[in-house]
Amino acid sequence: MTAAAPLGPTWYEATAHPAPARPPLRGDAVADVCVVGAGYAGLSAALHLAEAGRSVILLEARTVGGGASGRNGGQIHSGQRQEQETLEKTLGDAHARRLWALAEDAKALVRSLIARHAIDCDLRDGIIHAAWKPRDAAPLRAYVEHMAAHYGYVQRWVEKKDVPSLVATGRYHGAVVDPGGGQLHALNYARGLAAAAEAAGTRIHEGTAALACDTGTSGVTVRTPSGTVRAAHAVLACDTWLGTLDPAAGARALAINSFIAVTQPLGPRAQALIPSNLAVADTKFVVDYYRLTQDGRLLFGGGETYTPRYPADLKAFVSRPIQRVFPQLAGVGLDYAWGGPVGVTLSRLPHFGRTGTRTLFAHGFSGQGVALATLAGQLMAETVAGVSERFDIFAKLRHRPFPGGRLLRTPLMALGMAWYALKDRL
Repeated sequence: MTAAAPLGPTWYEATAHPAPARPPLRGDAVADVCVVGAGYAGLSAALHLAEAGRSVILLEARTVGGGASGRNGGQIHSGQRQEQETLEKTLGDAHARRLWALAEDAKALVRSLIARHAIDCDLRDGIIHAAWKPRDAAPLRAYVEHMAAHYGYVQRWVEKKDVPSLVATGRYHGAVVDPGGGQLHALNYARGLAAAAEAAGTRIHEGTAALACDTGTSGVTVRTPSGTVRAAHAVLACDTWLGTLDPAAGARALAINSFIAVTQPLGPRAQALIPSNLAVADTKFVVDYYRLTQDGRLLFGGGETYTPRYPADLKAFVSRPIQRVFPQLAGVGLDYAWGGPVGVTLSRLPHFGRTGTRTLFAHGFSGQGVALATLAGQLMAETVAGVSERFDIFAKLRHRPFPGGRLLRTPLMALGMAWYALKDRL
């Protein structure tokens, strides 16, 4: 292991539409709302706030989509990270159903924003959820039946023998085809949201880290190395970096490192590899997730680490899960490999909340941020406007901080996660 690798380069960066340079904040500025973080949540919040007539300044420490929003697997999932049956048991039927409805709203919002703002991000519908172990198949099939019977949500169960007609591997013991899921180019989606937000009047400053968010009687002041923003409200949408601005909220989520590699162009082999051309995720605790790109490559996410350090050879690290699923790709070169932090909570449900009366936050999307973070931005914009019913469905969820405090939480998390990762191999 070596020290954490620098971010980039990624296949997304190599294939993304050009983006304008956005200068850092210089001096002091005033706005109705200051948004911190130019990922999906912050961009969506800025867009919806600006469209509602608010003046918005968005601060981003790096570049638009420079964090997880521009580096993820590009998959759109249904529901929350916990299954509905679990939510029904732990939260009650009414709250579980509201969370399901919000997750459906999230997917619809992504598609409507892409259509309304003509965002060119290779959106495709459908996703496969595959059973990694024989014992995973029956619960997965039962879940399909439960969702159809109790929510009217129809998916297709595929028996083990028929899975290779969708994805050419013998590793899976059945699969679900979810037509409501999907896939997209993660960075082009982020850049499209940024362009839409700017068209609505948002000012975006890249290279501008928020150092502190101070609340006064009449508003908030966000301090940066080169100036300040005074605003009536603040929206903190910086996910794994939230702890620097709000340590209490930040303690409810932890960053784990997830890794992605992209093969060299596969030519005719690409369609043979995934004949359905659907995105795929499996039932492992450390999930494999992958899809074909528009230029005929396999984009594959596999493996995690739970400390700030990265594997010394990212391509070799991700190559192992690739070849477990697709042994026919032995010897195929990997042109890109990268990693990045994913914010997770103990419950794997996102953490929404308020700091005082003028600051909102949402983070800990636990790998489902394409849709849920986009929705979070809209819900925070609604709450600034005084309409908080949907935001509060998430905000009422109880989140425990990770055990161990600031010094021990990461090593304790690493031990726990390593145990679950071992169970994937047993």
